[in-house]
Amino acid sequence: MKSYQEKRREFYKGIADFWADLYGEEYALFDVHMLEEEEVRTIRLVSNRVGHVFFKVCQLLREVPDETLIEMGFPIETLSFLRLKTHQAESVIARLDLIPTTKGYKCIEINADTPTFIKELFAVNGEVCSEFSLENPNEGMEERLRQAVRSSIMEGLEGKGLITPHIVFTAHEDNIEDRETVKYLMQLSGLPSKFTPLHQLQIQKGTGLFDEEGRRIDVLYRQTFPIENLLFDRDEENNPIGVWLLELVEQGKLVLINPPSAFLLQNKAVQAVIWGLHEEEHPFFTEEEHQWIEEYFLPTYLEAELFLQKDLSYVKKPSFGREGDTVEIFRSGGELAHANTERNYTNYDAVYQKYVQSQTVNFKSEKGLQKGKLLIGSFLLNGKAAALGCRVGGEITDNLSYYLPVGMKGGR
Repeated sequence: MKSYQEKRREFYKGIADFWADLYGEEYALFDVHMLEEEEVRTIRLVSNRVGHVFFKVCQLLREVPDETLIEMGFPIETLSFLRLKTHQAESVIARLDLIPTTKGYKCIEINADTPTFIKELFAVNGEVCSEFSLENPNEGMEERLRQAVRSSIMEGLEGKGLITPHIVFTAHEDNIEDRETVKYLMQLSGLPSKFTPLHQLQIQKGTGLFDEEGRRIDVLYRQTFPIENLLFDRDEENNPIGVWLLELVEQGKLVLINPPSAFLLQNKAVQAVIWGLHEEEHPFFTEEEHQWIEEYFLPTYLEAELFLQKDLSYVKKPSFGREGDTVEIFRSGGELAHANTERNYTNYDAVYQKYVQSQTVNFKSEKGLQKGKLLIGSFLLNGKAAALGCRVGGEITDNLSYYLPVGMKGGR
């Protein structure tokens, strides 16, 4: 009888270019979280409704005064970039983070600009379901992903009159998860394209972006490289090359995917805007949309005052941030309960969100049977619900939280 460790290692060894271990630790579990078909339908319904609300508020944010965007914590260098509308969908690939609570699913945030967890849910999950003879709730989603990536590139190139556009996918070469996620999307697209690591890209102000061979790039697909990090990029001569890149997009000399509107949605202060409009019963949202916000969104503000007054537990998050970095959970009364040890986003404005308890599940791991908090990652492709899956870990989902595959009964 083989041990869990042996079965896990043998299985994941058979999946090419996948990071079953991260940071020297187990990441992908050889276990399955079971979902009923009805539950999967519910998650997709919630995702479609929440995605609709997020995408709708983008229209409003593109029209607000600069001062409002600055108050929300957007860097001043991005203001004209944020108002661009280059694609019909506000984000090509976005991921909602949903918490299953006693009162249904609550959305804690949207990762609209550079979500990861893609290969796990669109490709690997099906392999795990086959191994366990289960039905894959993400069946057929990989084909939808292929179409979304292809159509976003074609849409970005529309009207540019290029016969053979130069399409480049990029990521940090030394980060296996980033690099292999981007290469997966590139291969999946089936379009003539190449991978060039971020550090090999070269920019000429006002002229263009070039690959390592000096060939001008028409489309840059940067699935894992956040705009807020890009902004601080400078070359050896201290030139603001990140800002130059945004200018190229504004000048129509470069197509960037995810598009600028995805960065507009990436700021967690957007949830404070949505909740604020909901609280004042603003007619921007229909009666039905207000019901959705009440049901699926959490009270979110730009200060903690209200939670302290009402003696409620709350979460403090940086307006831009990933993998639970710089997140803190406070008990009622403002006492710190949990804090992520990673503190890389302290320079960003904070948002404050009502704390809700997530479901605790048991799962198998190389450390034996464990308990952990469940977080549902639910993807939107051009705003429509797609693949879904689970992360499991501590109170704050961070880069050491496990990937727990999902399955349904009735497989082969």
